Amino acid sequence: MEVLKIATAGSVDDGKSTLIGRLLYDTKSLTTDKIEAIEKSSKQKGYDYLDFSLATDGLVAEREQGITIDVAHIYFSTAKKSYIIADTPGHVEYTRNMVTGASTSQVSIILIDARKGVIEQTYRHFFINNLLRVKEVIVAVNKMDLVDYSEDVFNKIKADFQALNAKSSFQEQNVTYIPLSAINGGNVADKSENMPWYTGQTVLEHLEDLTPEDVFETGKTRFPVQTVIRPKTEEYHDFRGYAGKLYGNSIQVGDAVTVLPSLTESKVSKIHFFDQQFDEAKAGSSIVVELENDINVTRGDMIVKSGELPQVEKDINATICWMDSKKLVPGTKYLVQHNTNRVLAKIDTIKNVIATDYSGATPATQLAINEIGDVTIKLSKALYFDSYKENKSNGAFILIDTNTNTTAGVGFIN
Repeated sequence: MEVLKIATAGSVDDGKSTLIGRLLYDTKSLTTDKIEAIEKSSKQKGYDYLDFSLATDGLVAEREQGITIDVAHIYFSTAKKSYIIADTPGHVEYTRNMVTGASTSQVSIILIDARKGVIEQTYRHFFINNLLRVKEVIVAVNKMDLVDYSEDVFNKIKADFQALNAKSSFQEQNVTYIPLSAINGGNVADKSENMPWYTGQTVLEHLEDLTPEDVFETGKTRFPVQTVIRPKTEEYHDFRGYAGKLYGNSIQVGDAVTVLPSLTESKVSKIHFFDQQFDEAKAGSSIVVELENDINVTRGDMIVKSGELPQVEKDINATICWMDSKKLVPGTKYLVQHNTNRVLAKIDTIKNVIATDYSGATPATQLAINEIGDVTIKLSKALYFDSYKENKSNGAFILIDTNTNTTAGVGFIN
């Protein structure tokens, strides 16, 4: 079954938890005892409706601590797809949390309170989705019931967001606008009778119709080797395979490939997935690859198609989202974890801090927690990488504090 990963973004009172709870309820993903608890709690509070935000109440408390980069994940399924929702906070002090949640998501739902319209946090949410190159964005204009389901209010917010969208340099991004009332389920899973002027899809219908081509970016084939498979059993005495996850594009038996960093060339002889063999593997597949000739390949190496070599450099320019309470300053040393490769690095220069409201960048000499800026880094040995725009998986990395072993920052190579 296809799995779709979604990140939500919105202010505290925009109805994010209510929307998630309503999706869980309408897809029959809530247990009977959970529904009974919601009904009982709503009645005790005197509500004449079911408060579906209670479905994620335990996660709200975890999120509000804001002391780690953990993100709450909610799971639900339909007959067509399985979904994972990364429930991310939207405040500026939790920028690192939102980057963490959105970094692995293919779809982002940005909630806007119909009464407030496009606000500062909306700019930040959209900026981060641009930075992470999330291809599919749903702008959910919530609480339409509090503005009398006004089409004019919705159109005004849509026009304001389109003006914001014009600032984006990510032209491949698709933005869909849906008016809804999460509290009563209007346009969440079922069409709202109160908004006959809206003829588009509901949130769930839109998610159900998305295809891999809609949400995944394609690039050049990249296969970072995680481990070498050598069973040395009687049946597989001479077997030598290379295990990892395939990124960017597909790979086929017979493809001419180059192993980095040795630049040794070979051809793909077999592709294994568990106990089966295939002639082709698609991007996103976790596979074992056999090569025609017995060459030296180890963890940290990368297999690419010959003629599609990445950049190989010891200096990189990157945009960094800083996640550590200790400020990032030039001269400090970190470990760069890039795919399966880990190398020692030194921060060379910090160029600027980038404003998440699209107002531009200001020169800077350090990055504080939750700030985003452009940085140059010197590496102890060369990495084989692409820019993040060309290949998301091969253009991203994390910075690890050598003393505490914590994830101090996440980087996107320019």
